[in-house]
Amino acid sequence: MIMALRRHTRVNRRDTRGFTLVELLVAMAIIGILAAIAIQQFESLSAKSRITRAQSDAKTIGTAVSVFTAHMGVLPTVLTELTVPATNTAGITSGPFLAVVPNPPGIAWTPYGYTPQPDGTFQITATGDGVTVTWP
Repeated sequence: MIMALRRHTRVNRRDTRGFTLVELLVAMAIIGILAAIAIQQFESLSAKSRITRAQSDAKTIGTAVSVFTAHMGVLPTVLTELTVPATNTAGITSGPFLAVVPNPPGIAWTPYGYTPQPDGTFQITATGDGVTVTWP
């Protein structure tokens, strides 16, 4: 009877040793694959967020240029004119139309470009993440 008890104890010890090296390697491989997928999704989401911010900033700058033009009767020559009060020919002061010119949404992005046209139109652009954002 004592002999049978000892054999039973040895079997239990073998069953409770833990995970084998192969099991641990398989688990690490699965975790690595899942992490790679998650990082890729995060990068894609970050790029979409920067593009959306650039579109929003370009629209905000475009609106400020339009309001400045309505007030002054001419397009601003540079974007920094939007950050100070402006007095039109009737002596009416208004502004600033923007608190500050926004910084680009990411390190790899170009600053917002402003191109006034002789016909009274303008264009706001920024480039980054493989995309050029243009307004209007």
